[in-house]
Amino acid sequence: MSRVLIAGCGYVGRALAKTLCASGDDVWGLSRTPTGLSEGVVPLAADLRDPSSLSALPADLQTVVFAAAPGGFTEDTYRATYLDGLKNLLDALSDQHSSLRRFVMISTTSVYGQDDGDWVDEASPTEPQSFAGQTVLAAENHLRSRGLPHTVVRLGGIYGPGRDRLLRMVRSKTAICYDGPARHINRNHRDDCAGILHHVIKMEEPADLYLGVDSEPADEREVFRWLAQQLGLPEPEQRSSEERPPRRRPGNKRCRNTRILQAGYSFQHPTYREGFSALLQDSESN
Repeated sequence: MSRVLIAGCGYVGRALAKTLCASGDDVWGLSRTPTGLSEGVVPLAADLRDPSSLSALPADLQTVVFAAAPGGFTEDTYRATYLDGLKNLLDALSDQHSSLRRFVMISTTSVYGQDDGDWVDEASPTEPQSFAGQTVLAAENHLRSRGLPHTVVRLGGIYGPGRDRLLRMVRSKTAICYDGPARHINRNHRDDCAGILHHVIKMEEPADLYLGVDSEPADEREVFRWLAQQLGLPEPEQRSSEERPPRRRPGNKRCRNTRILQAGYSFQHPTYREGFSALLQDSESN
């Protein structure tokens, strides 16, 4: 049994908290409004951006998971969440002389700037093109500078119950397949995001970095067409790449999950097919 704080107990954090409680751990879920938590998770109302709200963290914590997510896609919100929020939490833990076994940080594959479809892994260079990737990478580097035992998990695009944008686009017939070269997207189902984090927490000596993505990076067009087939709908409309709107999050890379597989993790949804099949089954049963 372990004492675990999940700081930023939102979409992935709540799923992780439920798994940890099921395995007998003492779990605190920290957020500004800690609602929707599973039975057994102790709610902790605090704001990572406000140091004064972090003065009464649980004592004798063994693991802390930094799972905060920004409330919007702006440079200020990213900095307030990932840099200021992380620093405030680490300072609060230091002030209470916490002796952690491990600090786990959820990061993102946007720290990679590769845009040519190349494969990347934990050893690949990180040269992010967007402010989002640059800010999160700066937060990773700050964590490393603090000298704590830590593990960073870089998650791909998260989908799952309640986060089924691609499925809704196909159903509403608003999905569009633009021609041109493939643009690979790295995804991971919410349950595997939580599963990887749980696996890392339970390892005796985890590595300091893992990629948290499924086993098959896929072009969005491929996913749209597969979903349309599963739903018995016509293939999405095809348009010229010249009509494609600018990408908010640049990047075209294929992330390897070899290290987390070698560490013994077994995916519940190894590709988008298993993940979206589960969503389709849920929608049919509701």
